[in-house]
Amino acid sequence: MADYKPLRVIISGGGTGGHIFPALAIAEALKRKNAATEILFVGAQNRMEMEKVPAAGYPIVGLPVAGFDRKRLWRNFAVLVKLANSLAKARKVIKDFNPDIAVGVGGYASGPVLKQAQKKGIPTLLQEQNSYAGVTNKMLARQAKAICTAYPDMQRFFPAEVITLTGNPVRESLTQCSCTRDEACTKLGFDPARPLLFVTGGSLGARTINDSVKAALPLFEKEGIQVLWQTGKLYADECAAAAKGLSFVKATPFISDMALAYRAADLVVARAGAGTISELELLGKPALLVPSPNVAEDHQRKNAEALTSRNAAVMILDADAPAKLGSTVCSMIKDTQLLQNLGKSVAALARTESADKIADVIYSLVK
Repeated sequence: MADYKPLRVIISGGGTGGHIFPALAIAEALKRKNAATEILFVGAQNRMEMEKVPAAGYPIVGLPVAGFDRKRLWRNFAVLVKLANSLAKARKVIKDFNPDIAVGVGGYASGPVLKQAQKKGIPTLLQEQNSYAGVTNKMLARQAKAICTAYPDMQRFFPAEVITLTGNPVRESLTQCSCTRDEACTKLGFDPARPLLFVTGGSLGARTINDSVKAALPLFEKEGIQVLWQTGKLYADECAAAAKGLSFVKATPFISDMALAYRAADLVVARAGAGTISELELLGKPALLVPSPNVAEDHQRKNAEALTSRNAAVMILDADAPAKLGSTVCSMIKDTQLLQNLGKSVAALARTESADKIADVIYSLVK
């Protein structure tokens, strides 16, 4: 058995659940190998990691970093000032914590932290979740000691000799749910005898998906489809108003027990973020994907196409969703053979124990 000594690890990044939950999964894997390992998270101030990470029991430091505004360039003077302040704060965090290694999971905060770690000669590991590499990770890749990817053929973006294909870590709780589909429906207050659609636009919500679901509610009612709807906090009030008085719909800003939601669902409607796709793969869930057009390099569309090209999901584009989402859901959810085939195909793409594999790479670098 490997000798897993206690480490001091900085994990940096965030901004969305797609970055935060893999980061927490890596932390849990390191703690499983040695409970005495000390982990410090570094995120961006006023982003969701500042709430989610402490809730999971880990300390976090917030940097005043923000992303560049590519449409309104005049706003970037303030961004540059924040970046300079973030670099200075990251330098102090690294000096005070003195980590054995720094891990970047993507998002605004990972850039300043890993850059300062690399300057100090501290080994860095990047975790790239998407099929198309993010700008921050591409900038940091040249000096990274290891890059853990979720998709093959990433040598297009990174030096081949430092790449390890691990898959994306997901929350451990997702795979530990022992409920049957019917038990999960009952626990959530739905009728197990009727089909259940689970809609999620991610932790922040997705306007196009929410608007398309609102428009489709009369159709879903007519077809006897129940809807579990994670609206995101930005759209909570308007979606709750749309669902008011409709007994077949439960609209909620955030679902804490995602394992139960997935287990109950016959079909999932979601964005095509890397974390969501990894969850669908591990749980073998049929999905209708609506990639966000508001992401760098259109990477969500590329993520979705990695599934649709293998008959492992169905995709409709964001621009087509308002007109097509309702009818597409209805035709898919009635076709039990299609749902079964999609579930089998997506499950075949799953990479298991990703967090443990990344933890092993971390240990190999520290040695």
